Amino acid sequence: MAKILVTGAAGFIGFHVCQALLQQGETVIGLDNLNDYYDVALKQSRLFLLNQPNFQFHKLDVADTEAVMALFAQHQPERVIHLAAQAGVRYSLQNPHAYVQSNLVGFTNILEGCRYANVRHLVFASSSSVYGANRTTPFSEHHATDHPVSLYAASKKANELMAHTYSHLYGIPTTGLRFFTVYGPWGRPDMALFSFTEAILQGKPIQVYNYGKMRRDFTYIDDIVDGILRVLDRPPASNPDWCATHPDPATSYAPYRIYNIGNNQPVELLRFIEVLEASLGLKAKKNLLPLQPGDVLETYANIDDLNRDVGFEPTTPIEVGIPRFVDWYRSYYQIPMIAASRLATSVMG
Repeated sequence: MAKILVTGAAGFIGFHVCQALLQQGETVIGLDNLNDYYDVALKQSRLFLLNQPNFQFHKLDVADTEAVMALFAQHQPERVIHLAAQAGVRYSLQNPHAYVQSNLVGFTNILEGCRYANVRHLVFASSSSVYGANRTTPFSEHHATDHPVSLYAASKKANELMAHTYSHLYGIPTTGLRFFTVYGPWGRPDMALFSFTEAILQGKPIQVYNYGKMRRDFTYIDDIVDGILRVLDRPPASNPDWCATHPDPATSYAPYRIYNIGNNQPVELLRFIEVLEASLGLKAKKNLLPLQPGDVLETYANIDDLNRDVGFEPTTPIEVGIPRFVDWYRSYYQIPMIAASRLATSVMG
């Protein structure tokens, strides 16, 4: 059977993608280095659930050139979903070299593997952070993204450019997906929903940046996975209308495409916290702080192209997604349910 390679298989999005592929009967090769950027036990718990006959896991680092090339040679995957990366905007301020190794060296290795294995389609993770200093919303793939405000964002922009080069030189169909603030069960502990939930349950204050005056296009994990699988089944073709004198950043004369994948409905951070409070039945203690270096005020995805091309339609508002995360969190960490409160009734409606 044809194989699908998923890098970052023990990560938040990678785990859910592997689960969905296995449920479809696909043969999946998973790759992850299980680094300690966050709790390794959480990653191992995800892998435990993926322990199925059609899943084979390899513990290796995408920055290890020999190991990656050997993996491609051994398995000859037909399609690749590349999700492995050093994540996090703020972490890049203290650990820039981690991003160079994982996001640049590692991505080069994946591209080379795809080249020599004649991969039919590479789908790779980009990020809404590439929009950087842009202020025109909703963010469109057809806008220029030349002013990143964090090294993480710059590394993701570099991935898009590198992928285009390989599409141009070797005809590899590549699709980049700019993820917008993904959340849900089995999420990352360094992201807001997870860290807020942990702090609120412990009675500790949450760190609310820019005094809560930010908006994010929070996108539920099931919607993200649906979009990834839809794109995976549709390798990009050359855009016959692409014009070299007025180049479109989202398409190309090469088999290359960039898409936003978001909820298309930005939410005020304070509203996000309200819904979390209601789901927990507890009020948050807020430590209001200024905007952090590398952060942006708003993210808002224009998803018209993804809807038109593959029928992507997100269906999960935060009023549904956040309670699902809280239910998972309580179950995973064995935290008893707190009796429903008036707060939940008033906020959730």
